[in-house]
Amino acid sequence: METNYRVAYNKYWQDLKRKVPEEIATQLAVTYSGETQQFIVTFFNSEYILDCKTETIYREIDGYVPDINAAIIILNYLAYAKTAQETAKKWVSLKEIPNGGMLFYPAFHKSSILGLVRAFGDQPKQLLAYATALGGKPASFGDASAVFQAFPEIPLCVIVWEGDEEVQANATILYEPSVEHLLHIESVIGLGMYLASQLIRRATSSLALPS
Repeated sequence: METNYRVAYNKYWQDLKRKVPEEIATQLAVTYSGETQQFIVTFFNSEYILDCKTETIYREIDGYVPDINAAIIILNYLAYAKTAQETAKKWVSLKEIPNGGMLFYPAFHKSSILGLVRAFGDQPKQLLAYATALGGKPASFGDASAVFQAFPEIPLCVIVWEGDEEVQANATILYEPSVEHLLHIESVIGLGMYLASQLIRRATSSLALPS
């Protein structure tokens, strides 16, 4: 699996280097310095430096290197850059995103949605506590929900419904339709998985702390 990620990581670096960086900076809300050959990209409330000379990615404030999943998503965001297309401002499930959303939804549900249900189904308001670190803002859906800016042009919404004796807990991750023009479908899926994993990890780590 690591080898597959590494292949994708290297491919997106090469795809990015074939593009004109100044054009990317006009298509996306990123900055580029020709002098340093570096992009600055905002990803979940943090600014990351992408150094095209050294092919490295790190968080500007502390030098933290993101895991390879996050790195691939950030690279795909830049390499996939194109002129923005007007789409309806609404929330849709992964199943409604063309080019594979429906096909990959069962695996996405198993790996990410069920994890959110286990982490927050009994305590939905806890979602808001962990959302803040990722820049999440409270929304008005379900028993608890938050909207996150993965990138300036790409919001995601996480919703949790509390379970009881009669109804099972549930959760979902929603996108705007425009995401299909901004990321490859594999990165669309990866983005939802990344957000879910970050929230679940924070909730699990909190439960593991001694009282």
